[in-house]
Amino acid sequence: MVHGVFELFKIGVGPSSSHTMGPMLAASRFVGSLGDLAGVRAVRAELFGSLALTGKGHATDSAVMLGLEGCTPATIDPDDAAARLVRVRADGMLRLGDVQPVAFDEAADLRFLQKERLPFHSNGMRFSAFGADGEALATSVFYSVGGGAIVAEDEVAGNAPPESLGDVPFPFHSGADLLARGRASGLSIAAMMRANELAAADETTLGDGLAAIRAAMSACIDRGIGQGGILPGGLNVRRRAPGIHAQLVARAERAHSDPLGVIDWINLWALAVNEENAAGGRVVTAPTNGAAGIVPAVLRYYERCVPGATQAGEEDFLLTAAAIGSLFKANASISGAEVGCQGEVGVACSMAAAGLTAALGGTNMQIENAAEIGMEHNLGLTCDPVGGLVQVPCIERNAVGAIKAIEAARLALLGDGEHRVSLDEVIETMRRTGADMSHKYKETALGGLAVNVVAC
Repeated sequence: MVHGVFELFKIGVGPSSSHTMGPMLAASRFVGSLGDLAGVRAVRAELFGSLALTGKGHATDSAVMLGLEGCTPATIDPDDAAARLVRVRADGMLRLGDVQPVAFDEAADLRFLQKERLPFHSNGMRFSAFGADGEALATSVFYSVGGGAIVAEDEVAGNAPPESLGDVPFPFHSGADLLARGRASGLSIAAMMRANELAAADETTLGDGLAAIRAAMSACIDRGIGQGGILPGGLNVRRRAPGIHAQLVARAERAHSDPLGVIDWINLWALAVNEENAAGGRVVTAPTNGAAGIVPAVLRYYERCVPGATQAGEEDFLLTAAAIGSLFKANASISGAEVGCQGEVGVACSMAAAGLTAALGGTNMQIENAAEIGMEHNLGLTCDPVGGLVQVPCIERNAVGAIKAIEAARLALLGDGEHRVSLDEVIETMRRTGADMSHKYKETALGGLAVNVVAC
């Protein structure tokens, strides 16, 4: 199943693709399914599993209310969002779909059912609408399956195929498929992904879309570098990016004598993105919000630190990264609630390693090797956010993941692409490891650092 580049890289808001973007999209979709809103007098949202356990820390409550008001992750203005939430909470009233006023008691109408889990996925939610006499008008169940994607209950029950590019010239279901099609066609992974994308869009649309992704990633880094203060949520985590940037600028001349100085810049770029994400800023899922700093940091490393970097190289980076992310999404998971952080930071590391290898001129076999290395050394990574917030250990984990991605690319480029463990084997290992992992370590804040670190 070939997932497109714009399914792996979605522009949205923080702090979580599965807990913020997915629920906002689901709530908005539910409202859209109601048709004429004139008869609706009340709505209720119920959150289950991981959404209930860590939803408060991930701003799921805010996301649901904004979605019921008709907001979507890709188009919402963060400043408008804040004003809307103040109004809803002050008035006890939602503007359903930004049209129909309905009474809304947040404590009663937005329920966190922490001891219940819906069958398909830990990130389950149920929305209900009621008429003037309290009669139920509609009920819908959705699952937020990672990376800002949602699946409705009827789509699960009907065995509907996941989102994909549909009929494409180079379909692939595994890393082996991808390599075989490259050998047969003589094309790079990026070229095959480009051809697949052009089956559904023209060159201008694709180019503009890739440019928008690059611009959003770059803007997120720059904004994160310029924002100081304490991150919201109660952990009293201070934004470090501005201070680190000031230090690096001040010692610019000394950096020439430090062969590892570039690592500090890569760390800065990754931290800046994830501090923005933790603050609810605009980010790009890559493939999730919790791992959103890795690909932008490595991409900026290519842009700023590699002699001869080009726009074509940047596009090859993103197209190749998306191909690798597609394999994880189709054959395992990119959801921390399903397989732990190996499905978020691990996949992002794998994607970035592959993308950088492609941009540096690596062969398809070297790209597959880099992707495998990037995940192999993140296997078993738990998702244990302290206080349910996407801050500790998530922010630093992105910086480490970015450096690890560059290391994976460099290791792969030192070889000829031949290696013992295949990407397909490591993807299947990641899937099985996630299945074996205790639910305590899968975005529930019930284990690991989440219970061994005092939250406040």
